[in-house]
Amino acid sequence: MQYRTLGNSGAVVSNYALGTMTFGAEATEETSHAILDGYVEAGGNFIDTADVYSAGVSEEIIGRWLAQRPEARDRVVLATKGRFPMGGAPNDVGTSRRHLTRALDDSLRRLGVEQIDLYQMHAWDPITPLEETLRFLHDSVSNGKIAYYGFSNFLGWQLTKAVHIAKAHGWSAPVTLQPQYSLLVREIESEIVPASQDANIGLLPWSPLGGGWLSGKYKRDEPPTGATRLGENPERGMEAWQARNDDPHTWEIIETLEKIAADHGASASQVALAWLVDRPGVTSVILGARTTEQLADNLAAADLELTPEETLRLTQTSQPRVGVYPYGPMAQTQRSRKIEGGR
Repeated sequence: MQYRTLGNSGAVVSNYALGTMTFGAEATEETSHAILDGYVEAGGNFIDTADVYSAGVSEEIIGRWLAQRPEARDRVVLATKGRFPMGGAPNDVGTSRRHLTRALDDSLRRLGVEQIDLYQMHAWDPITPLEETLRFLHDSVSNGKIAYYGFSNFLGWQLTKAVHIAKAHGWSAPVTLQPQYSLLVREIESEIVPASQDANIGLLPWSPLGGGWLSGKYKRDEPPTGATRLGENPERGMEAWQARNDDPHTWEIIETLEKIAADHGASASQVALAWLVDRPGVTSVILGARTTEQLADNLAAADLELTPEETLRLTQTSQPRVGVYPYGPMAQTQRSRKIEGGR
């Protein structure tokens, strides 16, 4: 395991984080605690959850794990999120001061801690003025309820706007952004990654295996069955599965991935993670696991080193298909200019 600073902060986190969306849903409390133990034993120190994961149960499971292992609280960097509905009332959702005050206090209670290391807005709120949200986050840093804050699922302009509003008011600045990012989903490289790099904000990619596609468990034209999320519950997204299955680009990426994995005697998952963890701007890749076996396989990516040629093959094969202005010709012009200038 390697360690990196958490975005533009001085806190240090492992380059693979543990995502806990499965806790209380696809993983029992006993299994969840075993996953947490295995992750920490492997050198991981960055745990990510959210209030809406299993309607608060994920946070509660982590809270009980921390209570049973008090030494772990000093070792781990704990992240959670607020924004989505936690009730049916009009103010049980969003990033208003009213909702976030309750959401943050509830997360602190469920986790059994006095401070959350990284508190993230789970998505953009088109109703609440951004100044209101940022002032709440600044106040929460000042009163010690959170150490740092970040965002998830923000667009490039939304992130940049937040950065500059915080700077203009002298408020605490965001340190991270959590976007979907993988060999199959690279569209964020057009604007979101550059916006993050411009503000020195660390990226925390979620769904690094593309919903399981990059693990090699899906076969062409064979609907998933058995012990997979879609196999056990097809209603979760068979329409999306069909669209990805019908796209030749998907199978070009998987074929390249599996060839490189075979050369290393590694799993496809490990190669996909090893490629992503070294992408520009990435601080820590969020791993999701339903079992300790899945976790162990993913964590083995920490020991896998791809050659420059292998990295290039994966990058070229998975190149996002954007050919419409300004992401086609203008993007190429910008890349060429950087090469000419030696940067």
